[in-house]
Amino acid sequence: MSPSSRTSKDLKAAAAVSPAAKRGRSKATMQDALSLARSKWLQGDRLDIGQLATELGVSRATLFRWVGSRDALLAEVLWSLFEPTIQMAKAESRGEGVPRIAEVCERVVRDISRFERFRRFVAEDGELALRVLTSRASPVQGRIIATFRELLESEVRRGWTPPLAIDTLAYLLTRLGESFVYATALSGQKVDIGDAGIAVQLLLSGRLPRAPRVPPASKL
Repeated sequence: MSPSSRTSKDLKAAAAVSPAAKRGRSKATMQDALSLARSKWLQGDRLDIGQLATELGVSRATLFRWVGSRDALLAEVLWSLFEPTIQMAKAESRGEGVPRIAEVCERVVRDISRFERFRRFVAEDGELALRVLTSRASPVQGRIIATFRELLESEVRRGWTPPLAIDTLAYLLTRLGESFVYATALSGQKVDIGDAGIAVQLLLSGRLPRAPRVPPASKL
């Protein structure tokens, strides 16, 4: 989704072997292309469709047919790292209802924020990062929303009553997490990652403060 230090080391080690050689095949596949692209990105390289096609021994047209544009390929690389992060957070979080959801979100935000390669990527090319991670043209944000929707629905099945529609909450959780992850790298804001869990609990508590009545506007 893991970008934590433990998992990123495992990914780097696995990606160090040539994908085609690792599979014992002479003909590259779409999965080989993703593995090679992930290896290069983790090593700090910019993804180049032409160079990847050459190393895989396929034409640019074939690679483009497999992975689409460079942005689309980068989106798949990032999702291949984000997804296990989210799944691990869900597996390791305890409790139920709001406390569990908040813990999952805080773990995800903390792990991604500590992922040095990702932090460097966002800091060095914030415009590309936002385009790949948050635009409607990229699948990453939609997949994160879907994953949080599944988490919320699992807690509903255990008896939790959400204060808003599940789709709305899944979107808000995603945007809240993004604000913590990107705060330091993009805007220089110093945030306490531990506050992510508190913010989630406040969002999901369903408690609204009693607001003072707003007097009607005076007629001109």
